[in-house]
Amino acid sequence: MTTSRPGEPGRRRPGERGDLLDPCCPTRQLLDRIGTKWTSMVVKVLAEEAPDELRFAELRRRIPGISQKMLSVTLQSLVRDGLAARRVEPTVPPAVHYRLTELGLSLVRPLSALRVWAETHMAEIDRSNQLADESPPN
Repeated sequence: MTTSRPGEPGRRRPGERGDLLDPCCPTRQLLDRIGTKWTSMVVKVLAEEAPDELRFAELRRRIPGISQKMLSVTLQSLVRDGLAARRVEPTVPPAVHYRLTELGLSLVRPLSALRVWAETHMAEIDRSNQLADESPPN
């Protein structure tokens, strides 16, 4: 793997891979933005409706456990990053709709691959955790 040079984040050539340990690495920056469970759930739910939109309340209904504040923060981040688009209808109260952009839709396949990996390996990870919890401390 090619690594970035510390202190020279803007000097990477096109196609050159970043250093995940460098805070300026594109992979690290992306994981900081989309690495939360709520982000991946919102992207999944919006992807299921693509190219149609979903209203805020419908998104909240479809994502068990998410608070209104967390959904709002997550959607604001997705819109700011260009992964989702927001449309407001000038009604009382305003009707707010969200959909994935083309960029957001391009994220669906990598997130799906991560879900498949998790479904394949979580039982193994859980067993490992259980064994670690049952083992006496060193």
